[in-house]
Amino acid sequence: MALGAVPLSSFARPQAARELLVVGTRFESIYEQRGDGEFAGMGADLLRLFAKRYGYQLRFDIYPWRRAQELVNTGKADVLVGPYKSAERQRTMRFSGQAFFQDQVAFYVRADRMPIWEGDYGMLKGRRIVTLNGWSYGPTFAEAQPGLTISVANSVESGLKMLVIGHVEMFATNRRDTDPVIAALGLQDKLLALAPLIDVQNAYFAYPLTPRHREMPAQMDKLLLEMKRNGELQKLARRYGVTLP
Repeated sequence: MALGAVPLSSFARPQAARELLVVGTRFESIYEQRGDGEFAGMGADLLRLFAKRYGYQLRFDIYPWRRAQELVNTGKADVLVGPYKSAERQRTMRFSGQAFFQDQVAFYVRADRMPIWEGDYGMLKGRRIVTLNGWSYGPTFAEAQPGLTISVANSVESGLKMLVIGHVEMFATNRRDTDPVIAALGLQDKLLALAPLIDVQNAYFAYPLTPRHREMPAQMDKLLLEMKRNGELQKLARRYGVTLP
């Protein structure tokens, strides 16, 4: 070997990029893309804290909700923001151990046409109900769903408009995403949420069943648990007006 030559093996190879592709749909106060292209919301902020602590780079993207789930199910994306947990979803994706927000799920109706709803799905036979594409409404709703008359909308705004014009009689959705849209459309006097609730759902981060970075789920759970214990998660939730589990 020539004097001063260094074996190739002594040079460190470039470290594989620790980039995470984060996907979701627009969730009020959780995952939103602003007009300047930046992502905001409690979920986006938590992921930035996570990336800074553990040395990841983030790439955010937004899709229709069903498509975002498919990208994680197939391993084409690394993190899904804000899904509710269900048995069906757990077969295709891995959920964080710690939930980071909670939603109230309710039926919305027109104030001048209020169907009877006492938590008994038998009362809703023949009622026209709209749900959101790819959403989960809890095990009781899923069990009753085959006996319900259901159509599907792709956005909260579309579901509300279907309700207003009388195309459907009830709209199943969550209050966090829906109440701000009702206010923006000026429909506060025309639409209301019925009691009792359909369900109360905790929401999580989710990953492919076999994440590219195997340590990532445990790292996220550690961060969330620490933030709950030191009060930082509560502060972040108050900032965005989000309910914690």
